Amino acid sequence: MAEVTKLVRTRPTAMTIAGSDSGGGAGIQADLKSFAAFGVYGTSAIAALTAQNTVGVTAVHEVPPDFVAAQIDAIASDIGADAVKTGMLSSVPIIEVVSAKVREHRLTRLVVDPVMVAKSGDRLLRADAVSALRRELLPLALVVTPNLPEAEVIADQTARTDAEIRDLARAIHGLGPRYVLVKGGHREDADAIDLLFDGERFVEFRAERIPTVHTHGTGCTFAASIAANLALGRSVPEAVGAAKEYLTAAIRASYVVGNGRSPVHHFWHMWNTHPADGGMHEATQGVTRDG
Repeated sequence: MAEVTKLVRTRPTAMTIAGSDSGGGAGIQADLKSFAAFGVYGTSAIAALTAQNTVGVTAVHEVPPDFVAAQIDAIASDIGADAVKTGMLSSVPIIEVVSAKVREHRLTRLVVDPVMVAKSGDRLLRADAVSALRRELLPLALVVTPNLPEAEVIADQTARTDAEIRDLARAIHGLGPRYVLVKGGHREDADAIDLLFDGERFVEFRAERIPTVHTHGTGCTFAASIAANLALGRSVPEAVGAAKEYLTAAIRASYVVGNGRSPVHHFWHMWNTHPADGGMHEATQGVTRDG
């Protein structure tokens, strides 16, 4: 019998630990799409199930913490993870078990997206879990990616001016993450400006603000794209820059799904035509970086 030669190929891997969005636009589904868009093999540990669509969240079912732990163990013991992204971790026990597993498996390229509220306004993080997020998870993070309202909750202070937003970043950095990225989607600037802070230096990532309501899953997509680029070996500033360019194009290329806020188009660079009308997407990046 002829000897069978195995052809071994390896890909960078990234794991998402987050909630499932049954509508497919955010959460685990958006994370896996984002990983795939960058050529990174994605795995998942589901921390919660949501009955969700583009209009809102109608029900949430938390996964038992020991089963969340079992999923992480299964992935870490076999496939591994070159980077990890956390999303919806809705309760204290889930945050605690995820933090314990991150330490146990020495998962150092950790991107924490502190998901608190869905685009529809539905709350996804219990109020009593904020302190656990600060205490348990943020000190383990390589990058934490709050939007402005989330940053205000984490730092327990408000911010409107650029100077106040920089103070927010400093306060969050004091909780332990190596990098803080305060996203600019909720700011009132003409451009969408994300601010990255490493404890000493601020770097601005600037892109045009696209006039659309179809932004479901932007936070998940941004954080997952950063994790994918970290898995590819890029530095944090490089990963943020690449993720920013990708997300801006994905927002520009979004199309209508459902009756509410449609998701971004994760595969804008792969689909040549609009699925509905056959027209070409104009999804050029057009992103500038400042700082």
